[in-house]
Amino acid sequence: MALPPNPNTFANNPLDRVSYKRVNADWVAGQLKNPDAFILPTWREDPFILPPAKSGEAPEVGFMRPGMFADSIAKGATVLFLGLDHKERPYFAIDLSAEPDPSQEGALKGFGEFTDLRSIAPQIAAADAAIAAQAKAILKWHSTHQFCSACGEKSVIAEAGYRRDCPKCETQHFPRTDPVVIMLATHGDKALLGRQEIWPKAMFSALAGFVEPGESIEEAVARELLEEAGCKVSTVRYHSTQPWPYPMSLMIGCTAEADNEDIEPDGIEIAEARWCSRAELRDVLAGKGDGSLFVPPPFAIAHQLIRSWVERDS
Repeated sequence: MALPPNPNTFANNPLDRVSYKRVNADWVAGQLKNPDAFILPTWREDPFILPPAKSGEAPEVGFMRPGMFADSIAKGATVLFLGLDHKERPYFAIDLSAEPDPSQEGALKGFGEFTDLRSIAPQIAAADAAIAAQAKAILKWHSTHQFCSACGEKSVIAEAGYRRDCPKCETQHFPRTDPVVIMLATHGDKALLGRQEIWPKAMFSALAGFVEPGESIEEAVARELLEEAGCKVSTVRYHSTQPWPYPMSLMIGCTAEADNEDIEPDGIEIAEARWCSRAELRDVLAGKGDGSLFVPPPFAIAHQLIRSWVERDS
C-alpha cells in the first residue's frame, strides 16, 4: 500500500532505491549501460534544467542518456545511482563540476542550463524535484567528505555512491543526514512565529533548530522554543518531514502546545517573535494581509505547518 502524499517539496520521491542491488558493482555498471537509463547532470550543485517544451508549460529536469557523458565518466566524474522508476528504468546523477560549464561548451550546449534547485523547485514536477534533491544532497556529501575521518587517507566511492571506503584503514563512511526540528508553537487560537534579523522586514516563520546528540525530537522542540523564544511547551506532536538538501538536512515538522503566551526572543537566533491569531494568518495565506506580516511560501515546510494549523478547525 502506498504512503499518503507528503505536502512538502522534495518529498514523495518516486524511485525505488533498491539498496539490496546497488551493492553489486557489476549490476550497477550494467544499469549504466541500459539503453533506457537516465542520468541527471549537475554542475556546482545545480541540476540541469530544460526549458518549457511549449509556451505556457513548465520547465523540466534535464534527465539525459548516460552515453552523452562517457568521457566524463572515464575521467572519474562522480556518478551516483538514484534508483529505479515504476517501469524499472534506472536513474543516475553525475557531477560535472570539474569541467567548464557543459551547458555553454559541451555535450549539453543548446539544450538548457544549470539552475539553482531552490529557485526552480516550485516550477518543476514534484517527483522530479524530489529526485533532484536526492542527487544534490548525496553529491554534496561526496564533494565535502573525500577524506577518511579516521586516518586522513582519501576515500573511494562504493555502493553506487552510498558509501565511501578508506583503502588504508578500511573504515566505511556513509552519507550524513542532519535532523532539524521546525515547530509551530500554539496557545489557544494563536501561533508563535519568529523572525531572524537577516530576513526581509515583516517575514515571520516557524522556529527551527538542529537536533543534538542524545536528544529526542520532542526534547529538541522544547529546548529550541525555550532557548530562542523563552516559550515553554508541554505537548509536542509530529506533523511531517521535508528532505532539505541545504546541504543534507531532514526537516522534522512538529506542533507544540505552549503553557502560556510568555515569550522572550534571544536576540541571537530570533530578533523578534509574536503571537499571531488564526484569523490573521488565514488572511495572510489568502493574500489579504495588511503587509505587516508575511510567511514563507508553500515551498517551505513552515508554510505547511502554518496552513495545516489554520485550516484544522476552519
